Amino acid sequence: MAENTTPLTDEKRKTKSLSPTTAVLLVVPLLLLGAVIVAFMQTGGGLDLSSPVPVEALSIERTVLKPGQIDINVRNTGPEPLTIAQVAINDAIWPAAVSPEPTLPRLGRGTIHLEYPWVEGEAYALTLFTGNAIAFNTEIPVAFTTPEPTGRTFLGFTLIGLYVGVIPVYLGFFWLPALRTMGRRWMVFLLALTVGLLLFLGIDTVVEALDQAAAVPGAFQGTGLAAVGAVATFLLLAAISQRQSASRRSDAAHRLSLATMIALGIGLHNLGEGLAIGAAYNVGEIALGAFLVVGFIIQNITEGLGIIAPISRDRPRLSTLVMLGLLGGAPAIAGAWLGGFVPSPTLAVLFLGIGAGAIFEVAYEIARMIGRDTARERFPMTVFSGVVAGMLLLWVTGLMIK
Repeated sequence: MAENTTPLTDEKRKTKSLSPTTAVLLVVPLLLLGAVIVAFMQTGGGLDLSSPVPVEALSIERTVLKPGQIDINVRNTGPEPLTIAQVAINDAIWPAAVSPEPTLPRLGRGTIHLEYPWVEGEAYALTLFTGNAIAFNTEIPVAFTTPEPTGRTFLGFTLIGLYVGVIPVYLGFFWLPALRTMGRRWMVFLLALTVGLLLFLGIDTVVEALDQAAAVPGAFQGTGLAAVGAVATFLLLAAISQRQSASRRSDAAHRLSLATMIALGIGLHNLGEGLAIGAAYNVGEIALGAFLVVGFIIQNITEGLGIIAPISRDRPRLSTLVMLGLLGGAPAIAGAWLGGFVPSPTLAVLFLGIGAGAIFEVAYEIARMIGRDTARERFPMTVFSGVVAGMLLLWVTGLMIK
């Protein structure tokens, strides 16, 4: 009898399967909740749930300009179906065709096609009227033929990504021989400098995500989407790091793994930079796009320094350095493609959230590494000055961009 009442060990509890009774007990509250919701929707809880005025929301996702025509991509983000009735350009009603059909279901997408002789360099104000005479406004600040995925534009955005991400990161790797000649205190300073760089990049990425979230349709909850991407990425990388630490690999392998994670976090940040540059070119802001390219080139050389700092005491192979450089810089190419050809605030917010989560997790891992390396002989002022110097370095170079 005593054996039957012995509590289950932790191992048995982990391997014990879910019993049918437990499964039923888990499902019953959900079924009851569904019944309550159905009852409320049918009865209204004694209240009149009908709205006195139509509740409509229309998100204008993208405006595509081609010679003699304008296409407006829209999405119905309201609670009920919505009908596109008329379109006005500069206060003049203009014939429009809506595909696949004028009435859009909730979260449904449509394209409004206008045959309009627009003039390059001019500004246009557009107003979309629904069947309930509710107006939604957008504007074209500078009329400019929207770049299409041709071989020439594809190559152009690829070169922009190379200039912004890949080349500056590789140039930062040229500091590796000099780093090997530095003493222990300087190595702690460089690791702390990397933490400062990452913290500044992470905060900057969060700010960019929140700015982009304002352009995301309300139904997609841009701020929440960024938070999901950031938290999920942070926890995923933390779990991977813990598993790698449990494998009892050598210190050199651990430092290489940390450098790889730094490159990954910086690469996701560079993806966001590529999105910003591609989107600027997409809407015809050529001067802004060129200004961003020059600024990011100056700033990103410091990212190469941050990637190689953990492995500066080792002798990584050339193939390893090539891999780290591509991981940190090549996402800028993909970002330029996405921003230039299919700009989407929703995707931008998600990617920026993922980048922020990765950057903060890597900064945390480096902080732990500094703590282990300085367990016997701590350098509090060295760590402080390194973190502040890293943040100030990116702030100063950021003056070229903001």
